[in-house]
Amino acid sequence: MQTLQQHLRVAEKDVANLIIKISQMAEPIRNEFTKRRGKADTKNVFGEDQLVLDKWANEFLKEKLKATGMVKMLGSEEEPDIVKFKDGAMFSVTIDPLDGSSNVESNNIVGTIFGIYRDDLPIEGRKQVAALYLLYGPVITLVYSAGNGVHEFLSTPKGFLLKEENIKLPEKGELYSVGGLRKDWIPGMERFVQWMEREGYKLRYGGSFTGDFNQVLQYGGIFVYPALKSKPEGKLRLLFEANPMSFIMEQAGGASSNGKIPILDIKPNSANQRTPLFIGNKDLVKKAEEFLNS
Repeated sequence: MQTLQQHLRVAEKDVANLIIKISQMAEPIRNEFTKRRGKADTKNVFGEDQLVLDKWANEFLKEKLKATGMVKMLGSEEEPDIVKFKDGAMFSVTIDPLDGSSNVESNNIVGTIFGIYRDDLPIEGRKQVAALYLLYGPVITLVYSAGNGVHEFLSTPKGFLLKEENIKLPEKGELYSVGGLRKDWIPGMERFVQWMEREGYKLRYGGSFTGDFNQVLQYGGIFVYPALKSKPEGKLRLLFEANPMSFIMEQAGGASSNGKIPILDIKPNSANQRTPLFIGNKDLVKKAEEFLNS
């Protein structure tokens, strides 16, 4: 089985080196799950309650990414502003340090999401040179794309070993995953879900965007966190969640949209911008747009 280092030989050298360094952060994060539990009595920039593990993961990643000497700017869901590291360094990185962290208490799936750019932040997602996520499930997996397809690796005592290369969405999707209360959906969203139910798509929603996205990547379908009556801008963060996963999804043959335009084409007006998100098989993303705009 190919190691992550061997597989990255075809990628740009500097991008490959940064991805390898990020991969080495997975086990230390996972090892803290049993040690750092409970609420931190603080809120993040979005006004959401932080967990002890949220704060620790953010500080850990910030320290480790700075120590690489390769990162000039960091954008994090847990930081109020873009953090500047080293002028002249090669990359800007965005992170969601612990996506779905509320799942830790119930022992469900949690993840970490990274976007990698050469440009300064904030910038549209189309400018990413790579994106990846770590998934802390029954085993730790790493899924990455450096613009050359989507590849999945399993954490083993010998390091990350290739599980599947050049992942492509199944032509016919099976699943749909939808966030937000039904009573808070706009009419077009409700009609779209009713259509999905009539067509026989199976509902899967686990409270972790990374986990739900990974299921769509494996089985096909669509993940949606729409604009809501109470949150017309949506819930998910453009830079930290939507952009990296949209980069990966396009490389797997899928698409993403805010309901009108591709996610990767949105020009952000702030680091903490939110967006509605429709991501998965192209035909389902297009169908969602039709319902929303009819």
